[in-house]
Amino acid sequence: MDAPAQGRPDAGLSHRKIIHIDMDAFYASVEQRDNPDLRGKPVAVGGSAERGVVAAASYEARKFGVRSAMASVTAKRQCPDLIFVKPRFEVYKAISRQIRDIFAEHTPIIEPLSLDEAYLDVTENLQGIPLARDFALRIREKIKAETGLNASAGISYNKFLAKRASDHRKPNGQYVISPETGAAFVESLPVDKFHGIGPATSAKMNGLGIFTGMDIRNQTLEFMNANFGKSGAYYYWISRGVDDRPVRANRIRKSIGAENTFSVDLTTFDAMAAELRPLIDKVWRHCESTGNRGRTVTLKVKFFDFEIITRSRSVVTPVPSRDDLESLAVGLLQAEMPMPKSVRLLGVSLSSLQASDLAEPQLDLPI
Repeated sequence: MDAPAQGRPDAGLSHRKIIHIDMDAFYASVEQRDNPDLRGKPVAVGGSAERGVVAAASYEARKFGVRSAMASVTAKRQCPDLIFVKPRFEVYKAISRQIRDIFAEHTPIIEPLSLDEAYLDVTENLQGIPLARDFALRIREKIKAETGLNASAGISYNKFLAKRASDHRKPNGQYVISPETGAAFVESLPVDKFHGIGPATSAKMNGLGIFTGMDIRNQTLEFMNANFGKSGAYYYWISRGVDDRPVRANRIRKSIGAENTFSVDLTTFDAMAAELRPLIDKVWRHCESTGNRGRTVTLKVKFFDFEIITRSRSVVTPVPSRDDLESLAVGLLQAEMPMPKSVRLLGVSLSSLQASDLAEPQLDLPI
């Protein structure tokens, strides 16, 4: 039986109006927009080389099972007519800024998740539009008019359901989940479709006889906490259509990272250190552009057999310069030499991010 409204983490928040906007096959759609020869054809954005990975796939390619993060050789095997296009991230970023400007015309409460999706809280909005579905439709129409691209939208009273709703009418559609229908929508949802439940957690739930939202709902809060730790309460409540997380404007990312897969496996320190430097440059450019600094540097190493190790070092004060970041990252690498196996991929990330004293103050910093 569901818990009474009293004591729920989102008690009194069912009046919220939250929209999740998700651009449809964003990178691939941009390429099809800019190159008419690609329209209506299966397109993959990414590298076609042996070690390439699909960054995005058009809907024509998805019909063949091509998905983002799939190895390019696998994608080509599933779709022999697949056309690979090199990514143009600067173009995607410029269009993303254009789309966020459209959001800002309608509400100041915007939480970007990536270049192609964001949450909007439109409970109080700048246009005075009473119905959130009309609000979403207007935003989607303006995005189409100004960029030529399609967006889908999910509308609900919390973030979890808004994100689920945006998948429900893709591509180029929208769907509303009201407070009256939220719990019923979740009860038949397979657990592997829950945002925040990955393959490992899904498999664990299945092993416990939990396959749907209703199965989670039939468990006690104590059972969920005992088996899933801190996430147990979150799963318990979202199975009831309850999610109190606010849309967080001016959110600072908790980490920023860059990595690269090499065409030839690396074995020497000098070669690995040389490959780290452009990754360090990329991470530091983000720090400079946002004014954020971090205290924890992490080195990621993937060996030729796909085994992954990570090594981290935290410092008392945020890393002040690009050279300091390089010193820490290369130091982590040097400590692992000689490597036991040849290296296929290296990555560098900076976490525990916070606003620099040199940057303009930002609100709502995570602890």
